[in-house]
Amino acid sequence: MRSERTQRVFSLFLTLSCILSRSSWFVVAQPQPQNTTTTIPVNVGVVLDMDEWMGKMGLSCITMALSDFYASHDYYKTRLVLNTRDSKDDVVGAAAAALDLLKNVQVHAILGPRTSMQADFVIDLGNKSHVPIISFSATSPFLSSIRSPYFVRATQNDSSQVRTIRAIVEAFRWREVVPIYVDNEFGEGIMSFLADALQEIDTRIPYRSVIPPSATDDQIVSQLYKLMTMQTRVFVVHMFPSLASRLFIKAKEVGMMSEGYVWIVTDAVTNSLSSLDPSVIDSMQGVLGVKPYIPRTEQLENFSIRWKTRFQQENPSILNAELNVFGLWAYDAATALAMAAESIGVANSGFQKGNTSGNLTDLETFGVAQNGPKLLQALLNTSFAGLSGDFHIIDGQLQSSAYQIVNVIGTGRRGIGFWTLKNGIVRKLNATTTKAVYSTSKANLGSIIWPGDTMSPPKGWVIPTNGKKLKIGVPMKDGFSEFVKVMPNMDTNTTTVTGYCIDVFDAIMATLPYAVPYEYVPFATPDGKPAGTYDDLVYQVFLGNFDAVVGDTTIVANRSQYVDFTLPYTESGVSMIVPIRDNKSKNAWVFLRPLTWDLWVTSFFSFVWIGFVVWVLEHRINEDFRGPPSHQTGMIFWFSFSTMVFAHREKVLSNLARFVVIIWCFVVLILTQSYTASLTSMLTVQQLQPTVTDVNELINNGEYVGYQEGSFVPGLLKQMKFNESKLKIYASLEECDDLLTKGSGNGGIAAAFDEIPYMKLFLSKHCSKYTMVAPTYKTDGFGFVFPINSPLVHDVSRAVLNVTEGDKMVEIEKAWFGQTNCPDTSAYISSNSLSLDSFWGLFLIAGVASLSAFVLFLVVFIHQHKHVLRNLEPKTSVWRKIEALVISFDKKDLSSHTFRKSELRDKSCVDVRDSMGAREASSIANGIPSPSTSFSLHTERNANCPPRPSSFSNYTDGNFVSFEGTPPHDDGDYLISHGQTTQEMVPVIELANLNNQNTQSTNENH
Repeated sequence: MRSERTQRVFSLFLTLSCILSRSSWFVVAQPQPQNTTTTIPVNVGVVLDMDEWMGKMGLSCITMALSDFYASHDYYKTRLVLNTRDSKDDVVGAAAAALDLLKNVQVHAILGPRTSMQADFVIDLGNKSHVPIISFSATSPFLSSIRSPYFVRATQNDSSQVRTIRAIVEAFRWREVVPIYVDNEFGEGIMSFLADALQEIDTRIPYRSVIPPSATDDQIVSQLYKLMTMQTRVFVVHMFPSLASRLFIKAKEVGMMSEGYVWIVTDAVTNSLSSLDPSVIDSMQGVLGVKPYIPRTEQLENFSIRWKTRFQQENPSILNAELNVFGLWAYDAATALAMAAESIGVANSGFQKGNTSGNLTDLETFGVAQNGPKLLQALLNTSFAGLSGDFHIIDGQLQSSAYQIVNVIGTGRRGIGFWTLKNGIVRKLNATTTKAVYSTSKANLGSIIWPGDTMSPPKGWVIPTNGKKLKIGVPMKDGFSEFVKVMPNMDTNTTTVTGYCIDVFDAIMATLPYAVPYEYVPFATPDGKPAGTYDDLVYQVFLGNFDAVVGDTTIVANRSQYVDFTLPYTESGVSMIVPIRDNKSKNAWVFLRPLTWDLWVTSFFSFVWIGFVVWVLEHRINEDFRGPPSHQTGMIFWFSFSTMVFAHREKVLSNLARFVVIIWCFVVLILTQSYTASLTSMLTVQQLQPTVTDVNELINNGEYVGYQEGSFVPGLLKQMKFNESKLKIYASLEECDDLLTKGSGNGGIAAAFDEIPYMKLFLSKHCSKYTMVAPTYKTDGFGFVFPINSPLVHDVSRAVLNVTEGDKMVEIEKAWFGQTNCPDTSAYISSNSLSLDSFWGLFLIAGVASLSAFVLFLVVFIHQHKHVLRNLEPKTSVWRKIEALVISFDKKDLSSHTFRKSELRDKSCVDVRDSMGAREASSIANGIPSPSTSFSLHTERNANCPPRPSSFSNYTDGNFVSFEGTPPHDDGDYLISHGQTTQEMVPVIELANLNNQNTQSTNENH
């Protein structure tokens, strides 16, 4: 488009240039100083629209800039001479003026032109002649020093302000923006940058309003009415002040400057607010604007006063003239050019003519400036503190500074904040902060008066003003009416829609800060049947037949490709429902089930190990753990297993054995109690188990499974490798119950797959027959459907969070699903048998304790019996050494305190027997036995010394009977005849009887 326009204009330009080159131009030259003999004049062209406000202000500022500069630098040798041309607000006029300056005046630089379209053609001339073109008002991004090296932009690029506009949109979270711009290169230049910036914050541009530069009022009103029918209410205006003035006047007339609208103007309008008519300012109340920030300095204040006085004198017809930033940039551009010209000097400089031939056009007759490259480089290297701030050219254009955000209020504007590349939106510049953080918070902005004289930020969109309600599509279904129920009324030809999903949506829409009219439209055929699946219903939103869909619609990935979902308002996931059965064990071997086989085996070997360790620790010091090998083996098993019921009666004498037994009793206590509890539960509590616990079991066995009609679940089941022929459809809760009751082998199904909300509703009515089984396949739950990029999505999603977290959601659930009294099904499902995983810690403690005691005993035993090993031959085998130690181990440890006590008792008994023997011998020698003495000694001996086993075996009942009667012989013969001595022992109680009887006999003899 640009190349075609260039060809058309240049064809016209070539025609006019022949006439213009032969005519005389009115030249306004900068007055020369008095010492002209010592200064070097440098011709500089100025191309501006002399009849426009911008041209007059720019020329005035350029003239004052040179006067101020040379007044403070009167020792400079160069002097810029201004050659002014009027472009007459025309592209061809600007090109013709530039051509005249290059050909006839041979200027070294050109200041201007005013607009980007004019500059586009003049820049080409500057590139051809190597003359720098310095513009202080051409802001279009299409103009680039990369393509045109002799173009110097002494103003801000329009693209630099889009980041400020993006920050404002992001601060108020507007999701749609409509740009309104003039239909030329100036207007189009910013659009691509604005679209990219808004896309970064997920804000879309649904429509672009393009207004011709010479649009009539009717054309402007027509565009405004078209915008009113749309839902977007945020507009960004980018056009010249003259066209923007007409736009806002008409916008106020049609009611688009009322509450709910947002207007943002670019710096092209904001910089000229001071020069607009009061009627225009009145129609712009509440508008936001962005403009480059110009620090207020004393130098700027003094210049503004001087400029206003001088401008009023030169233009008495213009009242209340106000200086804007373009005038400051013109002042700084002229100053920079004067500094650059002085730095290189232009003595003996001119234009070098190229090789020419006959029939040349004006474009080929002007030459190339010899000092053009030097002047351009000097200009690019020039930097100073100007009226507009730091003047520094990088990449051919003035570097952007901070932007100020203003609000049009009353008769002028008021600053509400700033935007910087480093900190984003800030309330004040140069504020001392501990940490530089980029922010787009609206809290950093001052108070804003929006259109309609309101302080509340507009939401940025409204329901279109075409009088229509939102058409909300709802699914038509036979079953699961608790979620959505459509009831047509044939008498009134109306339809009533109720259900859980409907109540949730109504509650959510009621919480929005604005009213949204809507109506429910069933997705049904004329005869009242469902018009399609849920996917078909969702696709109607994409086609534009519905504005939204409300119902039990699941958020899935393939649907989100052509619609937007709100946040879910229900639980998510697809699960499996299966029947449950009573699994209470009634067989004879149920007592083995509480423990797993690995725990049984571990327990058995632990019992044996503990018995062995205790036997080792007690064998050498405890008579109970000694005896024949069979007796000792039995003792190992008896002692350890008797600890299960704590029935062991053997005394444990070793401290190490006591330590092991204490630890083991603790383990046995926990193990037996756990076994008892588990067995009791198995025998008494109802044991409900699901008939199927694994999806793969259904697939491998070829079982039939069911899903709800119209659901997306069939696609999920096919992904899980279910055979399509094994899938059955159910439309209601009752039908699902009937299929599950029949079972897969009787024309029913073995399991039903559906989403968790449906499953919970089903279980609330049939909790005693079915249960939900893992795994749960992830989905995103139920959500409301809207068109892609609908502004309602964000507000409704935020409202979903507020409703679902409050009491309103609980009330709706109780109203439609009731208060279920079904206990948790997990309480009916028995736990698995107790396994080693639950008790390995206990066995570890017992094992470490017993092993430690065993090792400690072996170390001490080997240390105490190392002499046994020393007495062996040096070449004795290891096995022989072990055998020697085993033999030593099998012997009693006579040094033990248990055996020392026994020896003391035996020694005491021997002493008593010796004294008794002496006394009895004396009695026998005298021929007089002493029964009383003898029996009393026997009694005393039995009281203090345990009898030896041999003393019991030599007495019979006959002995005692014959002893009770009159002896046929004397006592000595009796004793000798039986081969016994008085030292032999009898049981204590029998000796006592004999003693009493003989005492009586003696008394009778006496």
